[in-house]
Amino acid sequence: MAAIFSCSSLYTTSKSSLFNYPNQPTSSIRRFRPICSSSHNPNQVQFTHKQKDRFSGIKECVLSVALAIGLVTGVPAVGFPGNAVAVAVNPALSDLAVLISGPPIKDPEALLRYALPIDNKAIREVQKPLEDITESLKVSGVKALDSVERNLKQAKRALIQGKSMIIAGLAESKKDHAIELLGKLEVGMEELQKIAEDKKRDAVAPKQKELLQYVGGVEEDMVDGFPYEVPEEYQNMPLLKGRATVDMKVKVKDNPNLEECVFRIVLDGYNAPVTAGNFIDLVERHFYDGMEIQRSDGFVVQTGDPEGPAEGFIDPSTEKTRTIPLEIMVEGEKTPVYGSTLEDIGLYKAQTKLPFNAFGTMAMAREEFENNSASSQVFWLLKESELTPSNANILDGRYAVFGYVTQNEDFLADLKVGDVIESVQVVAGLDNLVNPSYKIAG
Repeated sequence: MAAIFSCSSLYTTSKSSLFNYPNQPTSSIRRFRPICSSSHNPNQVQFTHKQKDRFSGIKECVLSVALAIGLVTGVPAVGFPGNAVAVAVNPALSDLAVLISGPPIKDPEALLRYALPIDNKAIREVQKPLEDITESLKVSGVKALDSVERNLKQAKRALIQGKSMIIAGLAESKKDHAIELLGKLEVGMEELQKIAEDKKRDAVAPKQKELLQYVGGVEEDMVDGFPYEVPEEYQNMPLLKGRATVDMKVKVKDNPNLEECVFRIVLDGYNAPVTAGNFIDLVERHFYDGMEIQRSDGFVVQTGDPEGPAEGFIDPSTEKTRTIPLEIMVEGEKTPVYGSTLEDIGLYKAQTKLPFNAFGTMAMAREEFENNSASSQVFWLLKESELTPSNANILDGRYAVFGYVTQNEDFLADLKVGDVIESVQVVAGLDNLVNPSYKIAG
């Protein structure tokens, strides 16, 4: 079957499916293996519920414009499908120049660190060279270790010079914990220095990860309470005022080598309190326990459509579908945009705090022409933003991202329709949920 790139959108399943491929054989099954599957078709890019297109009315095919820019300017359009179908595009090319900017950050934990509501230059100057070790390790052989040492020296110097500013930026109630982490960071840097000097290349990445966890912990200790007021019309909904971590255990069928897999997901209530709060509330209701994976097409994995005619969660207290607003935090703003896509309000170049960059980005599905129609259906993106850069792809600013899979995300690619979510459990951060409706009888 010839694959056609579609500029359709990503919506909920009206007993349809987030991404719908009408001609896709229903018998196609991928095996769930401890490696990323190579059988995915990168040209399939369409979202729906179970059988009917519901993703979004994306007015323009941004990727087609990027391709056109490449043809006009000579910028290579590597990765675009040869049979991509071009669709009329708006806005003008000048508004889409951001499409050919630098490469995006793809590491989910790095995205979460940068998404924290803090403004402390000193800690970011420690973080950046430690993050850059990942690029240094792409150099073959032991030559990479010279770059690692340079990265490390830069981070150590930044910590020494900026330590007082870092401590001054800590929340008073969290200062002792953060200072303890800073001590571990200093010791860890010396250990990484010894690893690099001893040419133990394979030991660098695990130690780098450990150091960045210390940095992330210090940055979280700079957040003093929840940084803004949610709009009045949403204040009584379940809200996640902070972050939470959940483990999703999936029972894998028809695989003699793997029976189950646990995906760790970090939910970001700082940037999506309503969206993340709604999900945590449903988790505590055990809404997703026993539910099947309902879509897996190489572009997304999706679930959340309950049995029966309803397309979302029916609140027993009202006997109506509970819906939540579209919620998108923009870089540089103090509160999210509610009810509108960034395209709707003309913010074509705006950067989202939670971009669709990482493999395993988690977001809400919704009705095509109703921004505020999300309820319980969620999806995980199986593509990194390689065709278009950060915050300039066809998803950013149109769908509410509220978390990232941070462990075992590669296994998402091999989940099949019919695999069962055994359980979703909150393992940290439940105390950040306010207005939990699951505690209300009935």
